[in-house]
Amino acid sequence: MIDVVITAEDGSRRVWRGDSPVLIGRSDACPIRVPGWRVARSHARLSRTPAGVDIEDLGSLAGTQVNARRITRYGPLQPDDEIFIGGAMLQVRTVAEAAEAGEVYAGGDAFMTSDHGGVDAPRDTVPTRDVPEINSRQGTMQQGNTRQAADAVDQDVAHHRKSLLAGKEGVAAPAVSLTQTRIVHQTPDQFLPTTPRTDVSPRSAEIPVPDVPTEQIAAADDLRWRRRLHSRLLDGLDLRRRDVSSMSDAVLREEAGRLLSQLIETDPELPPDIDRNVLRQHVLDEAVGLGPLEGLLADDAVTEIMVNRFDEIFVERSGKLRRHPTGFSSERAVLGVIERIVAPLGRRIDESSPMVDARLRDGSRVNAVIAPVALRGASLTIRKFSKRRLGIEDLIAVGAVDTAMARFLNCCVEQRCNVLVSGGTGSGKTTLLNVLSNFIPLGERIVTIEDAAELRLRHPHLVSLESRPANLEGRGAILIRDLVRNALRMRPDRIVIGECRGAEALDMLQAMNTGHEGSLTTLHANTPRDAIARLETLVLMAGMDLPLTAIREQIASAIDIVIQQTRASDGRRRITSIVELTGMESGRIQLQELFRFQPSRDAASPDGLFVGCGLIPTMFTEWREAGVDIDTDLFFGSAPARGARHTL
Repeated sequence: MIDVVITAEDGSRRVWRGDSPVLIGRSDACPIRVPGWRVARSHARLSRTPAGVDIEDLGSLAGTQVNARRITRYGPLQPDDEIFIGGAMLQVRTVAEAAEAGEVYAGGDAFMTSDHGGVDAPRDTVPTRDVPEINSRQGTMQQGNTRQAADAVDQDVAHHRKSLLAGKEGVAAPAVSLTQTRIVHQTPDQFLPTTPRTDVSPRSAEIPVPDVPTEQIAAADDLRWRRRLHSRLLDGLDLRRRDVSSMSDAVLREEAGRLLSQLIETDPELPPDIDRNVLRQHVLDEAVGLGPLEGLLADDAVTEIMVNRFDEIFVERSGKLRRHPTGFSSERAVLGVIERIVAPLGRRIDESSPMVDARLRDGSRVNAVIAPVALRGASLTIRKFSKRRLGIEDLIAVGAVDTAMARFLNCCVEQRCNVLVSGGTGSGKTTLLNVLSNFIPLGERIVTIEDAAELRLRHPHLVSLESRPANLEGRGAILIRDLVRNALRMRPDRIVIGECRGAEALDMLQAMNTGHEGSLTTLHANTPRDAIARLETLVLMAGMDLPLTAIREQIASAIDIVIQQTRASDGRRRITSIVELTGMESGRIQLQELFRFQPSRDAASPDGLFVGCGLIPTMFTEWREAGVDIDTDLFFGSAPARGARHTL
């Protein structure tokens, strides 16, 4: 049973008591009816979970707010949480919480139950017509004045309040039978009481309560204690008037850990069988760290972490997505973690700017989305990178490339070919770009340009630039295109762009064609031909009124090699094609494939083959004249794509 205290715009209060789940809206079918044009017919739903009571917005136009923040789902609700629907404010608590707090509602409150599992009505909205029948504790009232019926109800309510207080003091509380009538809360000319419904079975028969697994009960208990200690920890730090924002992470964690240990030792209500060390670590991580993500970030086998909502986390291991049993204690905890990630980078995330790209200290890439864009709650995606910097040998070991392809790519980078890495999301483009950068000679100056810094180049002469979003006033944005233009004045030998996704494609092509050969970049596309077509589109986004033929000539003269990176259905990432651009013919860019991955059709080679296509690249003669020792046999024959069954 739950109590819902509804405060209307005029200040009047009413209390609804009943079972969950329960609908809130302006429709007569909703047990908790809130009138108003901003309220949908079925606006929100209250439902019970192992952790407590949650509220879920049902797609209303005006939305539902909890503590002045718009939500899609929020929970578990606390007694002091304020829910705003239309012009009404609601507060939810269980009957046990109300009894424990010794709450006595104001004298003007009405308190009823009905066939809905509970019906509310303010004192001044009781119908002025006769009520057919009202069952009260003092007897049965036949065809009487409604005010007398309301007085009988008030007596029942007062008696019930006393019973709650008496029960709290250890006195047996007498059983109370509240009214069983249904009063529809509408405009004054629509007040029509109805007799009890006989065609509806009891709520326990309508919605059977499923058996809750023991592990869910344990998780709910753990969540309750975590929330309790987390709240007390924050209050304790605030009471000490410490300037938390000026403290380093190490000092803050030490201070919070000391205070949390005291709270755990002095809390007499903690169950004796609970693991206090584990509880302390969980609360500390959530208060001053990244919560349940701390352990996942430390796990080298995890390559990606996806938080769909506060209690729903998925991880990627060995290329496979799996649900992780851990979760945050609340939506508020997820928002706190997101804020701790983006604040040190000078970035912001709020309702006016609900999306942000950021990075962790170890270089892991972070994307966060909050309401109102994220309908199910704040979402967080973290792309981890290997702590050990990878080389081409690592790619060969896992079957992502073979030795012939690796040798050719080495020559391409050393001989200053402009390389475009194409692939889908999560296919390993950034990892391959990091590996290719290892082939750049040490005497050259490199400038990297990224939206969110994630490249980790091992080079002594390196300048890393990162774009910046606009501030609160919409000013101060620094785009990748601005950084590409500025990099041309920095005397770079190579320009490495983390990802080409907009108008900077034109500036990149111009840089490649004006003495900055050997540059590298990535692009989202499914095939090498698609990559060229998308590059044409990105150049058109620059706003220059250039004919398509001129754009294609720029691309054909700037890009030398396109590498296609693919993530297979089994989670393995590999190079599936290496293509050379050979020029223009009849207005179309000509491509010739030098290497490709051929899926296996033979049980003897289940991993497939890397195949040389038998074509010699056009730059081969130039390389030979420059003294590059490379064998033409690299472009012929095949090799099995063997490798360890894990991904990088």
